[in-house]
Amino acid sequence: MSTTDPIRTVAVLGAGTMGHGIAQVSAMAGMDVRLFDADSERVEAGLSRIRANLEKGVERGKVEGDVRDGALERLRGAGTLEEACGEADLVIEAVPERMEVKREVFGSVDRVAPEHAILATNTSSLSVSRIGEATGRPERVLGLHFFNPVHIMALLEVVRGERTSTDALDAALDYAARIGKEPIVVTDTPGFASSRLGVVLGLEAMRMVEEGVASPVDIDRAMELGYRHPMGPLRLTDLVGLDVRLGIAEYLHRELGGDQYSPPRILHDMVAEGRLGKKAGRGFYDWDE
Repeated sequence: MSTTDPIRTVAVLGAGTMGHGIAQVSAMAGMDVRLFDADSERVEAGLSRIRANLEKGVERGKVEGDVRDGALERLRGAGTLEEACGEADLVIEAVPERMEVKREVFGSVDRVAPEHAILATNTSSLSVSRIGEATGRPERVLGLHFFNPVHIMALLEVVRGERTSTDALDAALDYAARIGKEPIVVTDTPGFASSRLGVVLGLEAMRMVEEGVASPVDIDRAMELGYRHPMGPLRLTDLVGLDVRLGIAEYLHRELGGDQYSPPRILHDMVAEGRLGKKAGRGFYDWDE
């Protein structure tokens, strides 16, 4: 695929929070989408969430009825990896944030996806180049780091690996424009741009809670009202998942060093207690209220 050949078919691997959102925006932009997950029940749950998101958008006047209908027509679940990727121009992986898992997935995808297909990872911090080494086409591998909720957040961080080709990068930027995202291009370094900055702010906010500086609500309000952040770092941590934030922080601390990336005790304790944020009903906020 060259930059003159638009992406028509997208395979999304992983139907969780990020995966179903990526599938939704791709289908809304006119692409055929195949959503796959090793757990078939998660595929059905992801498709249901997409339908609910689109219905809500129509009710609020933010999505036209024909856009909803067209997206749902172009979107379907896939029962196997081969069915998902066999005709894909772009494969986007959104599986758990563990290097060994992602490399295994990319190795499998490399065997079933067309030669021209671009293979993208939604990793927020792991090395895109190392993931690409699990394939026979590292020049077609790059990062597409989406932000949650995918259908609302404007930023798309496009990560160029050590061997990513200019053609693949250009095609990814074209895809970003078609789905209505504002892309930034970053090199393949631990944490890229967004996670390095976001994790430092989030961890410092946690230390402030730990030290009794202020309540989570007031710490968040300081950033929302004083710095015009649309959401405070602790509420954002709840949405991302405390377990996810802990994994990213530990990885950055190993790779980059520095006390700023060392996870505070409060984060370890909350994860151990199962207070993982919105998905668990409790984190720095009570989401069941």
